[in-house]
Amino acid sequence: MQLYNKLSAKERSAIIESAGNERLTLSFYKYAKIGNPFIFRDYLFLNWDQLDVLGRIYVANEGINAQLSLPAENFKKFKIHLDKISFLKNVRLNIAVEHNNKSFLKLTIKIRDKIVADGLNDSSFDVTNRGKHVNAKEFNILLEDANTVCLDVRNHYESEIGHFKGAITPDVDTFRDSLPFIENTILQDKKEKNILMYCTGGIRCEKASAYFKHKGFKNVFQLEGGIIEYSRQVSNSNIENKFRGKNFVFDERRGERISDEIISKCHQCGLPCDTHVNCENSACHLLFIQCQSCLEKNNGCCSKECQDITNMPLEAQKHLRKGTHNSNKIFKKGRSKYIKYKN
Repeated sequence: MQLYNKLSAKERSAIIESAGNERLTLSFYKYAKIGNPFIFRDYLFLNWDQLDVLGRIYVANEGINAQLSLPAENFKKFKIHLDKISFLKNVRLNIAVEHNNKSFLKLTIKIRDKIVADGLNDSSFDVTNRGKHVNAKEFNILLEDANTVCLDVRNHYESEIGHFKGAITPDVDTFRDSLPFIENTILQDKKEKNILMYCTGGIRCEKASAYFKHKGFKNVFQLEGGIIEYSRQVSNSNIENKFRGKNFVFDERRGERISDEIISKCHQCGLPCDTHVNCENSACHLLFIQCQSCLEKNNGCCSKECQDITNMPLEAQKHLRKGTHNSNKIFKKGRSKYIKYKN
């Protein structure tokens, strides 16, 4: 009985290529009481592995947060499987705007204390008393209201390549950092304003909206289904698209285009660009924006120092990074001394 991924990314990539099947990328979340996350985790792995599901899934006592891909031909079976789980019946599935067969290269299902690391003490407020969900049309109306404060509750590396017109984009590295920052700097003396928030797929707004209602904000709204669902409604219902640029995603795609506008620039030369890459130096792996010209010039590296390291023999590189780890510093490009042009 296999309960963990045993193939390397390279091996899985070769299998996907040889299969030649179209894969769908999607995500969903659900807050629900899960008595034994470990048993539930193994149950999911056994069933999803058979359907060739790949992705990154977090399971906790409070629910599930899933980002995954699967063969299009298996989607119906996958949906039937979900509907057999009581709290996942008819759960909204956010189908990606743009698909890539290699968006995920392994199936990872992890047990977490929370399905989103928010840093909040859930026992201190009613997490079910959330903001009012609004669709794309309602969101656009509120966005134009002079009494509205629109908040992007994502991280700086997400919002710099795409955000809604007029939205406030906090300069934070994590969702855990964003809530106290927003409360103490952006929303001071704004208790009577419309607080309109959004994120990628909606999950971060579920906690954020409940938190701000607990803090005394009366008119709190959140974009139902996030940017992904907004894009779908805009396309299907001939609604004006007020999102500028790309929607950052946490898989191999790095982003999906919502509008043709490029609002960010290459961190190395300053030319318009919204393509995220990870530094080729495995000891660095910094996530930053790099145009094709700079990628070729710098061998995919963020700095001359990293470029020199990648030119060393592999064994020498391994020796240099022995005992070190990247942690979340890979997301701190805005604080990197090597980034010349910051958005």
